[in-house]
Amino acid sequence: MILLPAGFYQTLLAQDKLYDNAFPLEQVTLKNGPFLHARELNMQTLLSYDVDRLLYPYKKEAGLQTVKKGYKNWEGLDGHVGGHYLSALAFNYASTGNPECKKRIDHMVAVLKECQNKNTNERSDWASGYAGGVPGSTEIWSTLKDGNFKAYKAAWVPWYNVHKTFAGLRDAWVYGKSEDAKDVFLKFCDWAIAVTAKLSVQQMQEMFDTEHGGMNEVLADAYQLTGNQKYLTAAVRFSHHMLLNPMSKHQDNLDNKHANTQVPKAVGFHRIGELNHEAVYENSGQFFWEAVTGTRSLAFGGNSRREFFPSATATSDFIDDVEGPETCNTYNMLKLTEGLFRENPDAKYADYYERALYNHILSTQHPEHGGYVYFTPARPRHYRVYSTPNQGMWCCVGSGMENHSKYNAFIYTHRSDSLYLNLFIASELDWKEKKIKLKQETSFPDEEKSRLVISDGNATFTLMLRHPSWLKKNEMEVKINGKKINYTLTASAYIAIKRSWKKGDMLEFSLPMESTVERLPNLPEYVSIMHGPILLGAKTKTEKLTGLVANDSRWGHIAGGQKLPIDKAPILIDKDITKISGKLAPVAGKPMQFSFINEKIINQEALTLEPFYRIHDSRYMMYWMALTPNQYVSYVDSVKKSETEKMHLSARTQDFIAPGEQQPEVDHHMKSELSRSGSYLDEFWRDANNGGYFSYQLNTNGVENLLLNIRYYTAGNANEKFDILIDDKKWQSIDMAAVKNKRGFYNQEYPIPTALLKDKQNITLKFASVDRNPTARVYYVRLVKPQ
Repeated sequence: MILLPAGFYQTLLAQDKLYDNAFPLEQVTLKNGPFLHARELNMQTLLSYDVDRLLYPYKKEAGLQTVKKGYKNWEGLDGHVGGHYLSALAFNYASTGNPECKKRIDHMVAVLKECQNKNTNERSDWASGYAGGVPGSTEIWSTLKDGNFKAYKAAWVPWYNVHKTFAGLRDAWVYGKSEDAKDVFLKFCDWAIAVTAKLSVQQMQEMFDTEHGGMNEVLADAYQLTGNQKYLTAAVRFSHHMLLNPMSKHQDNLDNKHANTQVPKAVGFHRIGELNHEAVYENSGQFFWEAVTGTRSLAFGGNSRREFFPSATATSDFIDDVEGPETCNTYNMLKLTEGLFRENPDAKYADYYERALYNHILSTQHPEHGGYVYFTPARPRHYRVYSTPNQGMWCCVGSGMENHSKYNAFIYTHRSDSLYLNLFIASELDWKEKKIKLKQETSFPDEEKSRLVISDGNATFTLMLRHPSWLKKNEMEVKINGKKINYTLTASAYIAIKRSWKKGDMLEFSLPMESTVERLPNLPEYVSIMHGPILLGAKTKTEKLTGLVANDSRWGHIAGGQKLPIDKAPILIDKDITKISGKLAPVAGKPMQFSFINEKIINQEALTLEPFYRIHDSRYMMYWMALTPNQYVSYVDSVKKSETEKMHLSARTQDFIAPGEQQPEVDHHMKSELSRSGSYLDEFWRDANNGGYFSYQLNTNGVENLLLNIRYYTAGNANEKFDILIDDKKWQSIDMAAVKNKRGFYNQEYPIPTALLKDKQNITLKFASVDRNPTARVYYVRLVKPQ
């Protein structure tokens, strides 16, 4: 390993650079357009949060006096939003110089330093350098250091939680220009190394079975910023072999895995590979990106449903579920994309980045009140909900704070003497190294062109102009100072223009777009409609948008209003599905708005297609069932029957828990001992063994006439014996060997005695192993009303 001289790192920091090909945020200024609006609105939203309430978890865990109470929403994850918030302040300060952002950065860092010092002085056996706000920190970390993971596993993702604080301190140092943050960050990194020092490789890998954020990435960053080898060694140690090894061999093992647990790991794999150049890490990050962006992502760049990667055979879940792709996943996929582009500036990375930035990230901020979106359902005619400042403390609130703070990060990058123009966003670049200023003037995508003007200075360099994959073939026109130039594409699909540039020079280029149809991977009956890189959606209606602006409720991040039947949504009928995009007509006087012409539509409504990122406060169409006339005759009846059954069950359901899925189990306050979880045939399960148990809190909301609907699987030779208890009262004793005439998956309903439900808003349901026998594998649990 070659260590670079200290002066190199000081230069990086002096330039506010964590990555050597990125421009400091203060050198790229956003100009009028949707991204500037989003950034300015986001800064207003950030400054409406109460910093001292965000700091409460850290002070509480350090034993410091607190004046204000913390936020109650997602309280088991106290501290995670504070780290995101610190990063967002730092990005905004670097971009705008806003003094209130700097004031809040310095205040937060001062409090975190105070917490760290108190932890170090009073809990040196485990907390020297600790600056986290994880609830129950003492019990978790003081036992984890000795290899006892009981408290760690019972808590809500502790490493994931503290990772946000690590990242916030890093960003406060690098972007917020806080030397105190540097000190706290590096001592915190030292704590992470010390608290895991006695753990074996096997124990570290067991620890990583719980979501742990991007700990490997921040430790690798600590190495990049200091040159101290111990941090890179720690980053390697914090890498999860379960994902690293298959990915390095180009083996996709993502089916039924929690998506945002995996993406940050891959960000860290690539970061390590970027620094140590070991193929296993470089290959893992690269292949992960290919696997996710290939067939696991939707047209708008997002991935996952119910927070998990579905298998190919479960792709229909994207259409059925209201818990669609999660914003945090795309936040992290953009990080990975930036990293891959640093090492290999290929236009395919910028193409994905653009698609995800416009269609997912930009769309997840409400353009008026600034609320953030958690899930973006692809279900036809569903909707999204938005957070409220100082209430919802969801993970996607934290990542959302950052998303809308750094739109200027990837518009331009540089490599040697080349300037890469990656995104067509109105902006100005002050390239201090070259002593030259450039201005990009565009209203893209409302207009299909952009121009770059040298506003000050003279310099010789190669301008690498991106040639997007979505352009009409051979129709991009490039002019310099009014004269059309001939060009050839590089292998990476950039146009290389090397010349001596001088003040007043003007590069003009066209961006001709066309409409296309994209089939949903592994479910070709559904299509999206793109115009260039922009996903077109259509507003349908605004009825029954329950919880549109979320409150502090536990499930406020889910659009839990009425599901409208899929078979009643608009269905496109065409002999040639690929020709549907040719039946769009522009709406006069309204850029990027279209209507269908000469297209047969079942369940037709008056629909206007427009950029999805502009659709808010409405139900919408993102994916469309698109069938040939023959397909419609044979297919729609089965869809209607299936949808009727699903809608009937949904109407009966009072509460629902998917055992084995991380977030639903957290939401239902799961407790367990000697319990396992997994998946089989695309369904998740949980069981208990050797006298163990697992339990959930289910909401009855005062309803006293309910049944328990449980989904089991049996092969007919089970030895499972277990009790079902409600509020610690034994209610059912089950011997699966006595189950006759049942094979495979089946659902069993049990009427619940009124006495067990009377005057209750919720119940605790427990599955307990009997006589050391295992329980059955429980695949889902529903509280349902009678038929």
